[in-house]
Amino acid sequence: MRIASWNINSVRLRIDLVARLAAEAKPDVLCLQETKCPDDRFPHKAVRAMGFEHVAIHGQKGYHGVAILSRLPLEDVHVRDFCAMGDSRHLAASVASPQSGRRMRIHNFYVPAGGDEPDATVNPKFAHKLSFVDEMIAWFASADRELTGDGDALMLGDLNIAPHPDDVWSHRKLLNVVSHTPGETDRLLAAQDAFGWVDLVRQHHPVPDKLYTWWSYRARDWEAADKGRRLDHVWGSPGLAPLCSRAEVLKDARGWERPSDHAPVIVDLAGW
Repeated sequence: MRIASWNINSVRLRIDLVARLAAEAKPDVLCLQETKCPDDRFPHKAVRAMGFEHVAIHGQKGYHGVAILSRLPLEDVHVRDFCAMGDSRHLAASVASPQSGRRMRIHNFYVPAGGDEPDATVNPKFAHKLSFVDEMIAWFASADRELTGDGDALMLGDLNIAPHPDDVWSHRKLLNVVSHTPGETDRLLAAQDAFGWVDLVRQHHPVPDKLYTWWSYRARDWEAADKGRRLDHVWGSPGLAPLCSRAEVLKDARGWERPSDHAPVIVDLAGW
């Protein structure tokens, strides 16, 4: 079972890149964030041509948006409205393994970026981000059956936070930069602990390995500068984590023509 997560930064603008990832990486499930596409404009025909016969979407015009594309049937599709904002930032669906019969609940997240000023008293976008993650913590700590359904659980997406010092190009220089401030990193790690999520990517690439999934468009030569941040994550429930046989950030995709500023994250679940 191969699952990929990618902030595509407009699914219609970059549908050819989605097709390339589908052809080259061959994920069974592909979760997209920042689709920037209302539901009635989603490119269903194109994704079906890639082999994704089952699609769940939660979009809105011009902003945000999440989608789950799957070669397996999707069941119990559900969205959660964080902070009562009405934003398209969460989408969940369940899949069943045709081999083992195991079931997995997949939660696709797009956490708010938070703007530029890391001060919730003057920056409403940053306040929204902190409140969003606080709601994640409370939900993950609850006994809500919606989290796991009848089996395993996977939580992934663009979380817009680089939680560890080795998730950014310079821990010291980014401590006061949105995405790596202590108020954000402490909260994200608390969200991970609240449910007992396992960071599947760091399970295969442990600190102190430097690992990034995002490189700014502002860099003239992003690859040479390599001033990245690990903003995209895949977490698994404790029973699922031992099955993760591989985890990879497809950095090359950042260099594709008209790329997203994020690279796909791919995990393999052996025997699932």
